[in-house]
Amino acid sequence: MLVDSHCHLEYEGLVEDQAGALDRAREAGVERFLNISTKQAEWAQVVGTARATPDVYASVGIHPHNADDHVDLTREELRAATDEPKVIGIGETGLDYYYDHSDREAQQRLFRLHIDVAREVQLPVIIHTRDAEDDTLAILQDEMGKGAFPALIHCFTASADFGRAVLDLGLSVSISGIVTFKSARDLQEFAREIPRNRLLVETDSPFLAPVPHRGRPCEPGFVRDTARFLADLRGESLEELAGHTTRNFHSLFAKASA
Repeated sequence: MLVDSHCHLEYEGLVEDQAGALDRAREAGVERFLNISTKQAEWAQVVGTARATPDVYASVGIHPHNADDHVDLTREELRAATDEPKVIGIGETGLDYYYDHSDREAQQRLFRLHIDVAREVQLPVIIHTRDAEDDTLAILQDEMGKGAFPALIHCFTASADFGRAVLDLGLSVSISGIVTFKSARDLQEFAREIPRNRLLVETDSPFLAPVPHRGRPCEPGFVRDTARFLADLRGESLEELAGHTTRNFHSLFAKASA
C-alpha cells in the first residue's frame, strides 16, 4: 500500500471529481492522502474534506506565493488551526524565488513563523523551495539551532548538495512525478542515494503528472507510477519501496497514526 504525501484535492482538475479520483487511487493501492493547503482561505475546505473522508488528512499553511496576502497572519492563528485532529502537518511553506510572487522578506518571515509553530506542536513542516536553496538552507540551519523540529522538502527538485545538507539536518525528502521526466537526470541520480528511511512519494496533484500520464491532470493514484519508476531506479521492488515510504509517512506524520 502507498501514501500520497502531498496532493491538492480542492484544486481545479481534482475537485470536480474528487470522490472518483480518490476511489481510483484506492483501487491503485493508495491507502492515505495528505491534502495540502496553500492559503488561509483554504483551511476550512481542506479540513472539511479530511473530516468527511477517513483516509484523507490535512495540512494548514501559507505557500510562499501567497505570503504578501498574509502579512497579518499571527502565530496564534496558525497554532490554533493545528488543534484540529485531522491536521497532521504545517504548510506548505517555504521560499520561491523563481516566480517571486511575494516579497522575499515576507516569504522568509512566514517560513520562520511556520517553523516556530512546528517546533512547539511537533508537526512536520512541509517545505516548498525553488531557486532559493541558499536562503532555505540558512533558515533551516538557524532554526534548527533554536531547537529541533520535524520537516520535509516536498516535490524535491533542488541540487544534490542541497539534498545532502537537508538530510544532514534530519529532514525527509518527498519525490514527485518529476522524477519520471526524461529531463530529470540530476534528480534521478540524487533519488538513488536518499536513505530509505528518509524517502516519501507524492503526486502534488493536480500538477506534475508522471509518465505515462503527461498532459493530463495528475491524480493521487498516479503516485503508483512514480513509486514504480523510483523503485526501478533504486533497484528495489515496488512492494519494498511502498513499504518503507509508507512507514516513513507514518513515522514523520505521527499524528495520522495516533
